[in-house]
Amino acid sequence: MSSNNKKLTPAQQEYQTLAKKHEPKRPVLINCLKAFLVGGTICIFGQAVQEMFVHWAGFDEKKASNPTVAVLIFLSVVLTSLGIYDKLAQWAGAGSAVPVTGFANSMSSAAIEHRSEGLVLGVGGKMFKIAGPVIVFGVVAAFVVGIVHLIFNPGAVGGGH
Repeated sequence: MSSNNKKLTPAQQEYQTLAKKHEPKRPVLINCLKAFLVGGTICIFGQAVQEMFVHWAGFDEKKASNPTVAVLIFLSVVLTSLGIYDKLAQWAGAGSAVPVTGFANSMSSAAIEHRSEGLVLGVGGKMFKIAGPVIVFGVVAAFVVGIVHLIFNPGAVGGGH
């Protein structure tokens, strides 16, 4: 018996058991396949955009990555504002949430949803609720990686080779 069921009356526990028995099964394999296909397609599209920057704009692969990410973010925001990305995300699940386009979708959805509350408290405040944890985790992760690198590569401090 879980800790949640201890607080329930016997009738409520019986209802929970009955409801769980009649809950539809989730098609895990199909959901994984959809996520794989959509996430993979987004990544293939991103690779194609990067190749276009390399071959047509004269970038090398490393320098082409930043404008590639910018293009993917821009397209994600446009598709979110048109209501297309949300439909895709509903069908694909995690496959559309994992790439950078999913983060851009989350940010732009928050901005669109709360624009009536004003630029600072609505758009800015709600977007930061989503971006804040990502930024904090990124800074903490970079700090930890830097400390680990310092421990295992003490000669690398100060840019030494």
